Amino acid sequence: MKAFPQLTTDRLILRRVATEDIPAMVKYANNRRISENTLTLPYPYTIDDAVNWISFSIQGYRSGERYIFAIILRESNEFIGAIGLHVKQEHNKAEIGFWLGEPFWNKGLMSEALQAVLDYGFNTLHFNKLFANHFIENPASGKVLQKAGMIQEAVLKDEYRIKGKYRSVIQYRLTEAEYQALRQ
Repeated sequence: MKAFPQLTTDRLILRRVATEDIPAMVKYANNRRISENTLTLPYPYTIDDAVNWISFSIQGYRSGERYIFAIILRESNEFIGAIGLHVKQEHNKAEIGFWLGEPFWNKGLMSEALQAVLDYGFNTLHFNKLFANHFIENPASGKVLQKAGMIQEAVLKDEYRIKGKYRSVIQYRLTEAEYQALRQ
């Protein structure tokens, strides 16, 4: 198996998730506000959840189904969140998912990570389309997507049923042609 890619930005390193990330992962993911704004992060978030998620990430990379990056602050080498591409190979596209520890919100860090993943998705993996959803109640994620040049594509009414409640999402997209046009 080839080595997991590592992406760098001015303030971040995006690399494979690892067992040394578990303490920070549990510290930051164990947050009701984060859990409520993601589809799969449970609350409370435990060490077992972190171990299972690392295994899920590694298996996904091996199968070509997922590229899940730990977001690491370059300055302190601290794990602060994650961003990933969930591949839909038959359609040459991938869904972007992300979360960030609350102490790091509103600092432009997720925008920086997203830009690196968009670059990787289009320039290295050669996807035709990248897309992302966010819950309507979480406009901050929408702002991150818009800042990266992603285009609102749809409102998906009652898309998910979570704990007996239906949740709607807003979907954003960027095609390879739209991405290249943004870069010019």
